[in-house]
Amino acid sequence: MSVGLRRLAKVVASMLLAAAATAAWAQVYPVRPIRIAVPLPPGGSNDLLARIIAERLQLAFGQPVIVENKPGGAGNIATEFVARQPADGYSLLFTSSAHAVNPSFFVKLPYDPIKDFEPIVLAGAVPFVLTVNASSPIRTVKEFIAHAKAMPGMTYGTAGIGAPHHLAAELMKSMTDINIVHIPYKGASGIVPALLSNEISFTIGAINSLLPHYKTGKLRAIAVAGQARTALLPDIPTIGDTLSGYVVETWNGVLAPAGTPRAIIDRLNAEINRILADPVVVNDRLAPVGIEPLGSTPERFAEVIRIDIGRYAKIARDARIKPE
Repeated sequence: MSVGLRRLAKVVASMLLAAAATAAWAQVYPVRPIRIAVPLPPGGSNDLLARIIAERLQLAFGQPVIVENKPGGAGNIATEFVARQPADGYSLLFTSSAHAVNPSFFVKLPYDPIKDFEPIVLAGAVPFVLTVNASSPIRTVKEFIAHAKAMPGMTYGTAGIGAPHHLAAELMKSMTDINIVHIPYKGASGIVPALLSNEISFTIGAINSLLPHYKTGKLRAIAVAGQARTALLPDIPTIGDTLSGYVVETWNGVLAPAGTPRAIIDRLNAEINRILADPVVVNDRLAPVGIEPLGSTPERFAEVIRIDIGRYAKIARDARIKPE
C-alpha cells in the first residue's frame, strides 16, 4: 500500500471512530441535567410551552430538565448566553420569532442568528389577531382600512419597538398607506387594558391574552394575521383574505449551540415532536391558552428562520425603522 493510501486509510478510520463515538454518546445522552434558557420572564406563552416540554422531556430522559428565565435585551441576553455554551446538548434555547426580528432592529448582535445555532424543532405558535374594542363600528378588514383612511391617527398598542404587534401593524400601514400612530408599552401586559379602556384604537395582538375578552364580548376579533385561520376562532377570516400577501406569523422553537452532534439534535427533535403530538398536551394544556403546537424537522425550522429574517428586514425597511 502506498504512503498516500495509508494516510487516506488512517483518515477514514479516524472519521469512522469519531462517528461511532458520537453515535454511542447520543445513545446514552443525557447523563446529567439539561437547561433550557427562555429569553422572557415567567408566565407568558413561550415560558409555559417551554415548561411543558421540559416536564415531558424529563419523564422521557430520566434526567432533570430545568427552565431558566433570562429576560432582557429583547431576548439577546439569553440568546448570547446559549450561543457561548458547549455544544453538547445540555444547554438549549427556547427562542421565538424575535430571533428573526432582532437582526433588523440592532446594529450589531453579539451572536449570529444562523451560524451560532443548530435548529432542533419548531415548537408552537400563538396566532395574532387584528382586534378592536366591541364599541367600535369596525367589523371587517375592509371597514378597518376605510375607517383608518377616513380618520388618520388611529392608535395601536404594542409590546415595544420591534415586537410582533409593531411589525404586524407597520406591514398593514405600508400595504394600505393608512396613517396610524404607534403606542409602545413596556411588554404585552399593557395592551389589553388599554384596548378595553379605549386608550388605543386597535392592536394586532396575541390571541391568548385576547381570547377571554372575545368570549365576554368586550373585544372584537376582526381578522387573523397568519396565513391560515385558527381553530380557536374558526369563523374569523385572515387579514390576507382581504389584503392579498399580508402574513405575519409568530413562532417559538428550540435551538442548540452550533456544532451540537446531529445524533443529539435528532433525539431531541424526535422527543419534542412526540410531545407536541400528544393529545393530552394539545387539548388539555395548549388549546385552552391559545397555543398551537407545530413540530418540524430541524431543516424546516432552519428554513423558517432564514425566510423570516428576510421578511422582517423588508418590513423594517418599508417602515423606515432604524436599528438601535
